[in-house]
Amino acid sequence: MKLLDEIIAKGWQPNLVSYNVLLTGLCKEGRTEEAIRFFRDLPSKGFNPNVVSYNIILRSLCHEGRWEEANQLLAEMDSEERSPSLVTYNILIGSLAFHGRIEHAFEVLDEMVRASFKPSATTYNPIIAHLCKEGKLDLVIKCLDQMIHHRCNPNEGTFNAIAVLCKQGRVPEAFSIIQNLGNKQRSSTHDFYKGVITSLCRKGNTYPAFQLLYEMTKFGFVPDPYTYSSLIRGLCIEGMLDEALEIFRLLEENDYRPILDNFNALILGFCKSGRTDLSLDILEMMVEKGYTPNETTYTIIVEGIAHEEEKELAAEVLKELLLRQVMRRNTAERLVLQYNLEALPI
Repeated sequence: MKLLDEIIAKGWQPNLVSYNVLLTGLCKEGRTEEAIRFFRDLPSKGFNPNVVSYNIILRSLCHEGRWEEANQLLAEMDSEERSPSLVTYNILIGSLAFHGRIEHAFEVLDEMVRASFKPSATTYNPIIAHLCKEGKLDLVIKCLDQMIHHRCNPNEGTFNAIAVLCKQGRVPEAFSIIQNLGNKQRSSTHDFYKGVITSLCRKGNTYPAFQLLYEMTKFGFVPDPYTYSSLIRGLCIEGMLDEALEIFRLLEENDYRPILDNFNALILGFCKSGRTDLSLDILEMMVEKGYTPNETTYTIIVEGIAHEEEKELAAEVLKELLLRQVMRRNTAERLVLQYNLEALPI
């Protein structure tokens, strides 16, 4: 606040956007009372708070569970003809779900629809996440049904919420939810499976991901190459490099032809585990099998070498890649800056 006064004293004229940024900063630092005082003082500075200003304060009040004050603020918005926005409703629903007030969250959701706002995955995800944690699968299905009804596509947050069940060892329940979704919207089932598996693998929860994959394949689901890439990455994240390589070999033995992304996933996993030497072996194997590495492959290798503090070698490899015209110059320049490598020849 002192800094703001100093800036104004030097002739800078803040606008409402500037003040809203300041309100956001105060709230993020947990200085809600200061933010409220500043918010109330805006008219004296020549600005009436807009819906963004109200949403900033509302988010902070809801996060702290100060529902009575939040309701007063909402009433004030209505009385001053500042109608709640989609963001306002999402703040309320997300906060209510976070605090376990699911019935109230559903009430606000209904009110939101009546007000002609279209819910998004961002609206539903906090409710689904809380219901999954509590194991209330019937209500999870109700939420997903509503999403389908409102033509609202699940996103990464939705997959993360369902993945919570798998992490809790409740794979059959997660599978049941996905099957239920598939019965109503068949085209999205495979994408939903892939999304949940990717979410699990990204966080190193590969075992429940394989459990879910097993359930899926019993019902005819055929994993696509990108699902296999997720599983390979997940194993590497958990340090299970031999297992990742074994999965790769098993796929080939079962007449599955890997795609380039599968090789890149394996190379990335080995590089991130500090085994760039083995990733180079995989690169060699890949070329022997007739695959042409792409820029992503080479970028992973250079980053792996640089991470192992072999910066001179990384710079030499980078120059060679540029010479062979298999990497764009702007990509190479980014790597030089990122890893403080020797400058490229002009």
